[in-house]
Amino acid sequence: MAKDKAQFVCTNCGAVTSRWQGRCDSCGEWNTIVQEAGPSAPVAIRTGRGRPVELVALAGATSTVPRILTGIEELDRVTGGGFVAGSALLVGGEPGIGKSTILIQAAAALARAGKSVVYISGEEAVDQIRMRAERLGLRDAPVGLAAETKVEDILATLEERKVDLVIIDSIQTLWTERVESAPGTVTQVRTSAQALIRYAKTSGATVVLVGHVTKDGQIAGPRVVEHMVDAVLYFEGDSGHQFRLLRAVKNRFGPAAEIGVFEMTGVGLQEVRNPSGLFVGDREGRSPGAAVFAGIEGSRPLLVEIQALVAETSLGTPRRAVVGWDQSRMAMILAVLEARCGLRFGQHDVYLNVAGGLRLAEPAADLAVAAALVSARCGAPTPKDSVYFGEVSLSGAVRPVSQTPLRLREAEKLGFSQAVLPAGAADGVRTGLAVQTVTTLIDVVADFVSAAESSSGRRIR
Repeated sequence: MAKDKAQFVCTNCGAVTSRWQGRCDSCGEWNTIVQEAGPSAPVAIRTGRGRPVELVALAGATSTVPRILTGIEELDRVTGGGFVAGSALLVGGEPGIGKSTILIQAAAALARAGKSVVYISGEEAVDQIRMRAERLGLRDAPVGLAAETKVEDILATLEERKVDLVIIDSIQTLWTERVESAPGTVTQVRTSAQALIRYAKTSGATVVLVGHVTKDGQIAGPRVVEHMVDAVLYFEGDSGHQFRLLRAVKNRFGPAAEIGVFEMTGVGLQEVRNPSGLFVGDREGRSPGAAVFAGIEGSRPLLVEIQALVAETSLGTPRRAVVGWDQSRMAMILAVLEARCGLRFGQHDVYLNVAGGLRLAEPAADLAVAAALVSARCGAPTPKDSVYFGEVSLSGAVRPVSQTPLRLREAEKLGFSQAVLPAGAADGVRTGLAVQTVTTLIDVVADFVSAAESSSGRRIR
C-alpha cells in the first residue's frame, strides 16, 4: 500500500506546494500554508481537443434576472432585491451572531409563500433545529430538514425534487468522496463548495452556504470560495449589543457594501427600519467628546455617534484604543491635529468608540472623528443638533465627499439643524439645515479652542 504523500495548501488562494513555506508564491500572503494529506493515487489527466464555444455580440437583448423575495425587507435589501434563482451565496459571521436564526426565518417565510425550501445542517441535529423553529414561532412552516455532511448524499436528495432554496449550515462540516482529507480542510471545503455551486447553476435553485469566521474576521477556508460564489454576506455585531448588521461585501447581482440592520430579540431577529435613531445617543445632554457623523452605508444614509475620550497619562507611551474604526486612520488624524493645528496629544491617552457596535470604513468620517477628538481634548461640547462629514488630508485640508444631498436629507429628517462639511460640498444643494463650511481642520479646532478658553479662562495647547 502506497504511503500518502503530504501536500501543503494555501488557505487564501488554494495553491498547492510540495513543502511548507512562510509566504505563498501565488498570492503573496504570509502564514497561510497548511499541511494536508495528499491523494493516495495520482489522478489521471485526460488530454483531448475541446469543443468550440459560440461567441455572441456584446450588444443584444438582456433578460431580467428572476428573484425570490423573502419578505424580510432588510435581507432583500442586502441581496439586491431578493435571492437570484441559480445563484450561490456565502454567509459568514462569528458563532452565535445570528446566521442560523436569520436563515431559518427566511426559509420559513419562503416555505409559507409556496416555495420548496430545504435546510441541511451539518452541525446540529434535526431536533435542535425544530426547537429553534418552535422558539421563533416557525414550526408550522413546511421546510424540509436534514442532518447530513456527505455531499454526494445531499446532492442525491436534492435531485429527487424541485427545490427553490437550499441552505447548507455549514460548508466547513461537509466532506466528499472525491478527495481524501478531513472535513474542514482547504481541499474538502473547496471541492464541496464547487459541487454545490455546480448544482445551483444546473438546477436553478438558490444555494446559501454558511461559513465560520476566523479570529481575524475572515471566513474560514480558502478565499477562493468567496470568488466562486455570487454573493458574500457578513453578519457583524457585538455580543454586548442587541443590534446585528448584515453586510454585502460582494454581490454580482446588486450593489456591494449594502447593509441591513436587525435587532436580536427573544423571538428572533427583527428588522430595524430606521437605524439612524439607534446609533445616535441622547442629544439633550451635551458632553464633550461626542460628534454625529452623517455617513453612507451602501445606498443607505446612516447617522452614527462617534465618542472620544482624551485623558492625561503618566505613562511614557500614551494608550490609543479604537473600537469600530481603523486605528491607523485615527493615528493619522492625531498626527494632523498635532502637526497642522498645534494641538498636542503626546501626554494624553486617547479612546475612540463608534456607538452601537457599528464598524465604519468610510473616509468621510475623518471630520467627525477629528471634531470628537478636539471636543474631548478641549473640554468643549460640539454644537447641539449638528452633524459632521468630510475627508481630512495630511495637509490638514478638508475634502468634499460624495452623496452630500443624501446625507443632509437624513440629518434633516431626524431633526438636526446644522451641518459642518467641506467647502463647496453643498453648492447647489437645497437643504433646510444651517450649513457651516470648513476649508482646513484649523477652522474646526479654532471654534472649539475659543469656546473652551472663554468658558474656562485658561489657554488650550
